[in-house]
Amino acid sequence: MTHTRRSVLRRGAGLAAAGAAASLAGCSGGGPGGSEGFDSGYAAFFTLNDWANEVAGERASFEDPVDVGQLGHGWTPDGTLAADVAATDAFVYLDSPEFAWAQDLAATLEADYDSVAVVDVLDGLEDDLLDWDHSHGGEGGDHDGEGGDHDGENGSHDGESETRYDPHVWVDPVLAAEMVETIAAGLGEADPENADAYAANAEAYAEELGAVNDAFEAIADEAARDVAVLAGHNSFQYLEARYGFRLHSPVGVSPQNEPTQSEIADTIDLVDTEGIDVVLYDRFQSPRLAESIVENSDATEAVPVTPAGGTTREWNDAGYGYLEQMTEINVPAFERAFDAQ
Repeated sequence: MTHTRRSVLRRGAGLAAAGAAASLAGCSGGGPGGSEGFDSGYAAFFTLNDWANEVAGERASFEDPVDVGQLGHGWTPDGTLAADVAATDAFVYLDSPEFAWAQDLAATLEADYDSVAVVDVLDGLEDDLLDWDHSHGGEGGDHDGEGGDHDGENGSHDGESETRYDPHVWVDPVLAAEMVETIAAGLGEADPENADAYAANAEAYAEELGAVNDAFEAIADEAARDVAVLAGHNSFQYLEARYGFRLHSPVGVSPQNEPTQSEIADTIDLVDTEGIDVVLYDRFQSPRLAESIVENSDATEAVPVTPAGGTTREWNDAGYGYLEQMTEINVPAFERAFDAQ
């Protein structure tokens, strides 16, 4: 895909307030690509932070402001985050109203801190984004009430009406490689002396993402079952679209939806009719619905999957990044759910 780089690296022309500028001058390092170097930044949530550190390598260190166990969408930062980020060299974010706090922070940085590189990982991917109500063969796509609020967001930002799209783009390893390339391009523009190193790191990481893509393609090719059940909101539409998976969810896409008893009963019927033995659930949500479906059907086990938008204490202690969440959690779970073992 050819990136337009429309907003990969956007710098504001404004000046910070005098007091803030004075307090930050000593730690801004002269700005991205300046004589004092490029050494630190923030990324808006777990996956972007993991990718930014992979791309930066030993040349810079990125920090995730979101605590372990929490997700970046629907999150509210404390009052010092803007100053903390402004004291670094870069901010990597995803320009989506589901991450309204990051949009606000990016706008502030662009307006008032021309020393901070602002990298939007969605740049160039506009044509690849899926609507909230994207339908895959009628399964899990259309759901009453869907396309409305997500984590309290109203689908607009700064009073503007926006087309609603599913923000979970990062679960698709092919699109993930595009976003990693965008991070490398943004950091390279901010720090030209190390641009080749950033590009090389991104290329190496893209090869590992290619292995994840190969694993999901193998599942699609070898699946003995053409539908799996996800007992929770569906963060995996991009995998469905990429690989032709069919995920039935009694909830739909929006986590604000609550399944009706009729939808749960229909899901149980599907489990029994299709001979499904594994019911998937989102590790960042309660397993109660999945456990209830297992208890009331012929299924035998509830198995977690991860949208890779955050991390748990256990995974963090084990050193799991995005790749490990995909290869150690999602790939085995999808293999079992689609009977592709």
